Formats: sequence, structure tokens, C-alpha cells
Amino acid sequence: MPIDRPLALTQGDPAGIGPDITLAAWAARQTLDLAPFLFVGDPAVLRSRAALLGLDIPVREASPETALSVFRDALPVLPIASGGEVSPGVPHVATAKGTIAAIETAVRLCFEGKAAGVVTNPIAKSILYQAGFGFPGHTEFLADLAERAAGQRIKPVMMLAGPKLRAIPVTIHIPVAKVAETLTSALIVETCRIAHHDLRTRFGLAHPRLAVAGLNPHAGEDGTIGREDIEIIHPALTTLRAEGINAFGPLPADTMFHDEARSRYDVAICMYHDQALIPVKALGFDTSVNVTLGLPFIRTSPDHGTAFGIAGQGVARETSLVEAIRLAGRLAEKASA
Repeated sequence: MPIDRPLALTQGDPAGIGPDITLAAWAARQTLDLAPFLFVGDPAVLRSRAALLGLDIPVREASPETALSVFRDALPVLPIASGGEVSPGVPHVATAKGTIAAIETAVRLCFEGKAAGVVTNPIAKSILYQAGFGFPGHTEFLADLAERAAGQRIKPVMMLAGPKLRAIPVTIHIPVAKVAETLTSALIVETCRIAHHDLRTRFGLAHPRLAVAGLNPHAGEDGTIGREDIEIIHPALTTLRAEGINAFGPLPADTMFHDEARSRYDVAICMYHDQALIPVKALGFDTSVNVTLGLPFIRTSPDHGTAFGIAGQGVARETSLVEAIRLAGRLAEKASA
């Protein structure tokens, strides 16, 4: 069943490749059968970027109510001023306010029932930090917005989903030196519960299989290469299995990601950022998508950054954004069925 509301696609950092890949995604909408989206950002940025790239793409201001009809013939935009001069590849703190406002607006549209989900273009956290942004990244900011709107605690879980692998890091944007002290059995249990719930309710997996990686080489080698696998991860798995969740491990991470191993599970639960993201990107760099589980709305994004070095040059590949839009559309269709 086609969705009856547009996805809200945020601008991201306007000096990055967000405008480039947005234009390319809309241009390929019919060939790829993309779910309709409403760009939340500055229409002037899209128009100037289209002119720079030599693209004849109509950009039309729209509301959530008119976006579906506009989408057929023009790229619909809910205007949010960038807040400063935008030059491709030259980020500026003056545009941070517009970047943040676009995210806030997209989330609000979801809570108002006017958008079917949120797809976010890449942001430059260093630029936002200069403007006083108080969150480690997109995911944490979205969770805060959701908490304020829903009036309850939200635990976001980042899942990278590609054609060959889904992976979730239990700890995310922290130094490797702090992973062991941050990792707890309770954190692993909570992460796996959310993964289990969303894989069932949003992805339609009746009995999700969670393969849990060890923290240390060889999953600690029975405690001879660290005790965390025995003292932190194993108790978490005992708790999860008692709840009926099919979580198994801890498994040596160096043997988890070959073809035969991946056939035995639906998602890999990893202990830190690179343990999850390296195999996902190695197996599907252009086709993997960032999905935030645990939110009361659908959120996906490309799994790459702003790529300032190639913005406005006509070489940015829209593949990951296209996959993010397609996945958000499929999840929205399931939710409305």
C-alpha cells in the first residue's frame, strides 16, 4: 500500500553533498520507485546547486498536504532558511541554525501525523558544535526531540543495514579507551531488547536472531584476554534468553562476518562503533543505511558524511540516500498496513 503522507527529508549541512544527492534522488524517483518525500530546507540552495550541476530540476515550495501531488512533477520543499551564504564545500557556522531547524521541523511533522518518517541528510557536527549544539550527533538529538514530544524516556539504537549485513554498536561515539568502562550488562540487554522489538514490529521478522560479538580478541579466550566477555556480556545473554530473545554469543568478532556466519543471524550486536561499521561498510559501502531503532517514528539516513570535498562537483553518488528513502518508505508502508 503506497504511503499517504510524504517522508520528511532534512537538508543536512547545505554546503555538503546533501543538496546534490537530493536532486539526484528526485531525478531517479520513477526509475527507482521512490517513496515521495518533502525536502525540509532552503529551496534557494537546491536551485543554485541544480544550476551549478547543470540539472534541469524544478523546485517548488510545498506543504506536507500538497507534497504528494507536487512530487510527481517537481521537488517539493518546505522552506527553512539556511541562515547564511552557502558555498558548496565551504561550511559556515551561520547555517547551523537552519540545519537544526530542519531536523526539528521534520520530527514535529511526524508527531503531527503529517510525515510518514524522517530521512536525514548528513550534518557536520563540528559546525553545529560551534553554534552551541549540545549533542554528540544526529541520533542523540533525535532522541531528545522525541523525549520532549512524547514525554517519556527514549533510548535510541543505531543500526546499520545493508544488503548483506545488519549491525548495531552498543557503544557509539566514544573513545575506544572508554568502551570497556562504559559497557555494562544492562546496556547490552536494553540495546538487544530494542533491536528484538523493532526487528519484529517494523521489519517483520517473527523470531529475530541476534549474534552478539565479544569485546576482546577471541571473545576473551576464556578470560585470558580480558574478563569483560565473561563478566559483562555473558550475564546479559543469560538475561535475554530467559526473556525468550534469541541472542547468542559472545562470538569472536573476527569470524562473525563471513558469508556462512552471516547466514545464521539477522543482526550482529557489536560492542563498539568500528566493530559494527567496518564490516557493514566493507560489505556495502554505497548501499548501507543508518536506521535509528527505539524512536516513536521512522528515521533513516545515508551511512556517509557531508563530503565537503566533492560538494557541487557532480561526482557525489546518491545510492545510500536512495536506499535510505526506499527503506523508510517500506517501513512506512508496513506501519500503515
